[in-house]
Order: sequence, then structure tokens, then C-alpha cells
Amino acid sequence: MPMTIKIYIVYYSMYGHVERLAEEIKKGVDSVSGVEAFLWQVPETLPKEVLIKMNVPPRSEVPTIQPRQLVEADALIFGFPTRYGMMAAQFKAFMDATGGLWKEQALAGKPAGLFYSTGSQGGGQETTPLTAITQLVHHGLVYVPIGYTFGAGMFEMNEVKGGGPYGAGTFAGDGTRQPSELELQQAYHQGRYTALIAKKMNGAS
Repeated sequence: MPMTIKIYIVYYSMYGHVERLAEEIKKGVDSVSGVEAFLWQVPETLPKEVLIKMNVPPRSEVPTIQPRQLVEADALIFGFPTRYGMMAAQFKAFMDATGGLWKEQALAGKPAGLFYSTGSQGGGQETTPLTAITQLVHHGLVYVPIGYTFGAGMFEMNEVKGGGPYGAGTFAGDGTRQPSELELQQAYHQGRYTALIAKKMNGAS
């Protein structure tokens, strides 16, 4: 019986923008035969009283992952909002907790992608994935950018669109803007593309 390739989509989402991209990425992964996606959230680090003051909605029912569980996946796709041009502290704290896996190089050789959300067009659509790549490198993960495989959607100039060759992305603005249809299409594409690459790397046809 053919082996099912597991892709873990691991993310942090405070107001739901990254989670919406994650859901679409999962659809893309699941569209590839022999590959299955699983959604995971990283632990929250802020106290409940702080989250209330920030008007953060309750977390979804997507389960919380612990670092050791990353080993179970054949491929990984990490998502997070930006904070000053870099990944949010909650996701960085999760990566900081993977020291044991780094020591063992337990994740080395696994394909991994990135997706992200920023508040504005100059808020980190390139610097966020660029600075996140260091996390992949130290673990020996094989970075899988989408390049320009999304086709014409990569060159859209008539509407605001997040994301790029590094991975899918969106703009949150003041928080009221949700991922556009084009951004969701790119997220779906990233999921499907990464799944196809994972199949090749795992020797599946």
C-alpha cells in the first residue's frame, strides 16, 4: 500500500489572517493524491489578560503542536504574522524550543515552506520570509519557495496582493482586511506545489 505523505502546516495567527491562508494551503495540499495536510497552531505566549486588552478573538479548535511532533511530518509549511519585519515572537519562541531537534538534526532533509501576513505593503512582505529562512537553515530543512510558479497572479498590478516568490502572503491593514481571492488562490497553489515537491523528495510517484 502506497505511503501517505504527511505535511504539517504549523502557524501562529492572532487575528485570523494567517489561519485563513493556512486553511487554503491545506486545501491545496489535499488536492494532491497520496499527500495529506494537518493544521497545527503554536502555543500562545501572551497572558490571557493581555490578549483581552488587545481584543484578540478566542483561538480556533485547531490543535496546539509541541516541537517534538515536527518529526512526524514528511514536510513542513510555517506561517506567521510579522512584527517589525520579522516573524511574531510567539512563533520565534516555538522555534527557540526546537533546540533538542536541532541537536539531533532530526528535521534535516525535510522540505519546508513559509507564508506570512503583514500590516502594510512596506511592513515586511520580503524581510519576514528572508529573516525566517535562518530557522530552516540551522535545522537543515530544505526551503521550498514557490518562485513564480503561480504564473500571471505573481504580476498582478491592479489590486493590492500579498505574498511573492518566497510564499503566500496577505495584508491585514488595520485588521479589517481579509485575504483577497487572489491571495487565497496563491495560498492554494503553495499547498499544491509544496505537496508535489514533497512527493518527489520522498520518492513517491
